[in-house]
Amino acid sequence: MKFTAEQIAGILEGEVVGNPNAEVSKLSKIEEGEDGSLTFLANPKYINYIYTTKATVTIVNDSFIPEQDITTTLIKVEDAYAAFSKLLHFYNQVKLNKTGIEPQSFMSEGTKYGENLYLGSFSYIGQNVVLGDNVKIYPNSFIGDNVVIGDNVFIFAGAKIYSETVIGNNCTIHSGVIIGADGFGFAPNENGEYSKVPQIGNVIIEDNVDVGANTTIDRATLGSTIIRKGVKLDNQIMIAHNVEIGRNTVIAAQSGVAGSTKIGENCMIGGQVGIAGHLTIGNNVRLQAQSGVARNIKDDEVLQGTPSLGYTDFNKSYVHFKNLPKIVAQVEELKKQIIINPKNGNNG
Repeated sequence: MKFTAEQIAGILEGEVVGNPNAEVSKLSKIEEGEDGSLTFLANPKYINYIYTTKATVTIVNDSFIPEQDITTTLIKVEDAYAAFSKLLHFYNQVKLNKTGIEPQSFMSEGTKYGENLYLGSFSYIGQNVVLGDNVKIYPNSFIGDNVVIGDNVFIFAGAKIYSETVIGNNCTIHSGVIIGADGFGFAPNENGEYSKVPQIGNVIIEDNVDVGANTTIDRATLGSTIIRKGVKLDNQIMIAHNVEIGRNTVIAAQSGVAGSTKIGENCMIGGQVGIAGHLTIGNNVRLQAQSGVARNIKDDEVLQGTPSLGYTDFNKSYVHFKNLPKIVAQVEELKKQIIINPKNGNNG
């Protein structure tokens, strides 16, 4: 796809300085710009590159005034970084705007779907599925029976959506995600073996949720595992049965949340955090990377460590831990001095 500087300026409400017909078909960093590419300059540290870049078009702040000759066509905007981000979003929408049902895909009779559906090859749609407008299902995906998916949802290649799952509007489900697999429910019997407890609930994902590659969200034993509006999950996260994650909470990669734990709104959870089951995590909680949480957490707490401590307490404790060999050596030296030169003998 090719765009002219004039077309891009129209999208960004910017002003062209140079050739309005200059064409670009790709994006680049300013220091790696080449003919036919579009770049941007927002950080003053990179200002020297605008005089040497080979990019055809460069987005700059409207306050920028060249001090040397330049060959790139400029598009002046109020905020170059924000404008480039807007352009990336627009470019992504255009790139991913596929439509049509490809051959060798399967759709069960009675499937209901809206406008602009894309169904990639080797994908499977089960019975009684409802798909909204602008749903994009990429190749090798599985959509189980009775699944309901809202508008403007992207399901990338190889994702598996088990039966009875409900997904809201404007969600992105990345490759390898599994939603609605059985929760880890087993009960010991008299023989010391484990019998499976049927998992008959479902998963509900509300609007504006992103689920990263290879993340798994288990169905509830009873009721629903619920991912609330605006939640962002990174890659390789495990969400167990009957968990509820509050609005606008973000969780980084390789974290795990055990069954029936409730996480509040606007929390930030770092990578490789482990949260035990049946806990309540408050709103606005911050959990630093690799923390292990085994207790309920009140609103606005910031924790680190395993078991997790208050963030300030952890840092203070770490200073002492780091100096522990020196402290032990000093204690041993004091013990020797007391034995050799006792100040107060026992005169009883």
